[in-house]
Amino acid sequence: MLRNHLRQSWLGALMALTLVVPIFVAAQTADTTRSTATVAANEKRKVDGFVEDRTADSFVLRLANGSSMQVKLTNETEIREKKSNFFRGAKKYELSSIVRGLGLEVEGIGDQSGALLAKKVRFTDNNLKVSQTVETRVTPVEGRVGTAESRLSTGEENAKKMSGQIDELSSVANAAQGGARAAQTTADQAVAGVSAANQKIATTNDRITSLDDYEAMKTISIQFKSGSSVLTKEAQASLDDLAGQAKTQKGFVIEVAGFASADGNEAFNKHLSERRAHVVMDYLAVNHDIPMRRMITPLGYGETHPVSDNKTRQGREDNRRAEVKILVNKGIIPAASADNPSASLRGNQ
Repeated sequence: MLRNHLRQSWLGALMALTLVVPIFVAAQTADTTRSTATVAANEKRKVDGFVEDRTADSFVLRLANGSSMQVKLTNETEIREKKSNFFRGAKKYELSSIVRGLGLEVEGIGDQSGALLAKKVRFTDNNLKVSQTVETRVTPVEGRVGTAESRLSTGEENAKKMSGQIDELSSVANAAQGGARAAQTTADQAVAGVSAANQKIATTNDRITSLDDYEAMKTISIQFKSGSSVLTKEAQASLDDLAGQAKTQKGFVIEVAGFASADGNEAFNKHLSERRAHVVMDYLAVNHDIPMRRMITPLGYGETHPVSDNKTRQGREDNRRAEVKILVNKGIIPAASADNPSASLRGNQ
């Protein structure tokens, strides 16, 4: 059942990556001649698209026609949920909720620089969750992608230089028939260098294609008392050990999911499971300085996904839990031989 849970969680994330990762790739490889959409001063405008780049007080919006628009944010910008349920109020969000890959709608007015000064920003809660999940997975490896691109650029530059040397040697050989043999020897060496550079480029490409492939290195299950979201000393010790192992890895992320037994009503159990997931994430961040970008947005599953029968006392105790996984990126560590041990800690009866 844990395998099915992992498979279902990552299926949704991979689908999101399929939709959003091209935005990040486009941001890195875009032609400098791409058109930039501007807004006349004091002109009211309403646009929608995907967030292509983000700074502290602005972001670049990729429009449907392929052009980009600069959007500026202020403390007066109203950021709310674009909801379809008219029987509840729309959620309010902070400026930090706007991340790359987020599909949204902006209403505002043009400023003197041609940018759109945002008055209202709207997006769905589902779009936010998808973009946050993608941001969590993509951010830890962007530094590696940059290094890989630098290596690719260096390899291509060396290949061009070597190609130029070959052309020069060929000209010398044509001009001096007597020195053709020596020139050909040097040209062969240059060709061998180009081949080696191409091989390095191919290896780097293989690494890049594996950047969204993660493997569970370690899984632990933390038990809670009935109706409680307080970590026991045994649970804290288990999380201490997990954090220590995670810090030894490169390209890791931590996934936290909370669960509850069937005691109480469904709404209460859903909220309780969310608290359990958050308290685990808070402990890892505060006590072990695990960066937030290394942790997937925690999720509470309520009384769904039980591991034991809720009709028995022991089964209900087993279901009062939080599952914590260390996930290692195969693209960054292709030769990693990650195992999948599982530990379980129970609170007091």
